Amino acid sequence: MPFYQKGDVRIRYEETGSGFPLLVTPGGGLNSRVAMWPTAVFNAPELFKNDFRCITMDQRNATGGESTGPVAVDDPWGAFADDQLGLMDHLGIDKFLFMGYCIGGCFAMKLMERAPKRVVAAVLCQTVGHYDRDPDVMYRSGHDVWAPEFLKRQPGVTMATIEAYLHNLYRVQPDFVYSVSRAFARSCQTPILVMPDDIPAHPLQASLDVAALAPNAVQTAFPWKEPPELKAKTIEQVRQFLRSHVPAVAAAAQ
Repeated sequence: MPFYQKGDVRIRYEETGSGFPLLVTPGGGLNSRVAMWPTAVFNAPELFKNDFRCITMDQRNATGGESTGPVAVDDPWGAFADDQLGLMDHLGIDKFLFMGYCIGGCFAMKLMERAPKRVVAAVLCQTVGHYDRDPDVMYRSGHDVWAPEFLKRQPGVTMATIEAYLHNLYRVQPDFVYSVSRAFARSCQTPILVMPDDIPAHPLQASLDVAALAPNAVQTAFPWKEPPELKAKTIEQVRQFLRSHVPAVAAAAQ
């Protein structure tokens, strides 16, 4: 279980497979961590290890994970992007593919905003986003599920700090995917594949909006998890989408 450390941030990560790098983040909201893969809608590192060098990680301060760092109140989405880009730098990786589940859809959009020349294509699987009928569903999840366990580990952090952090995560840029604006989505030239879901934490409208706004976005069928044949076909669509965007020089070297 290797670690990457930069200052007071320590990130646990894992690698499997070979080929062009694919950074893939599991779901779980603020508890996104490697241990979530066996229960994911599909286990991308396991399924794609023969196609790509799959890199995955515990996100900073996830309960049950081993990555730690400050509570980045002032720029929470930027801090996650810094961790992810810092890990790629640590591994000597410049350009890479990215696939994010759940909160990873927000990670994807922030990474494409921060490093458009490095993320060559992205998949948003069941992205978190604004839900009209319950706008605070993600805030409450952070407050009621993630925060109590985090505060047990970090008694020096106050609930007031946590509430400011969650506010800046989920309330400063509402009505979309939280981490970026709709204006950015309209300007984003990175190829994107959107895999919608339709639950309060993964609202259908957020996925539809990304697919409609981003000029180089395409969408899978929806629903796609059932029957098994359609799910398998959709997973293969993801594989082919990612493979089609491997830079020509890297593809030739494989």
